[in-house]
Formats: sequence, C-alpha cells, structure tokens
Amino acid sequence: MFKQRKPRTFNYQPRFSKENKEQSHESETDKKDFASKWRNSVGNRKKVKGIMPMRTLILALVLLLICMYLLEKKYM
Repeated sequence: MFKQRKPRTFNYQPRFSKENKEQSHESETDKKDFASKWRNSVGNRKKVKGIMPMRTLILALVLLLICMYLLEKKYM
C-alpha cells in the first residue's frame, strides 16, 4: 500500500583500520612539520600598531564626556 524507504547507505571508513596504519604514520610526520612551521611563523610575527594608540583614544573619549557634561550643565 505504501512505499517503504530503502535504508540509507554511507561510505564509512573507520579511522583506525589496518589498511590506514601506514597512511597514519605519514600524516603524523606531516602534523609535526606543520606544528614546527606554525611555531616559527608565530615567533616571527611583528606587532602591527594602529593609527592611534589606545591611550590617546581613551583620553579623547574622557575629554569628550567631560565636555558634554559641562555643556549640558551650562545650557540646562
């Protein structure tokens, strides 16, 4: 009366199969190479300075808030 669905099939390959042991050893050496390259690149990175230092921006914000407060008191 009703059509029944076919069971789904997946192309599952186990992570630690006997066939993949040789490939896993090669990938481990690749991971070690990647980790060493990553450490070297992170150590050589230079800090990029922004247009204005953070202290200057905070000081400008505080002065702006003080000016707004004084102007509000003067005209209210």
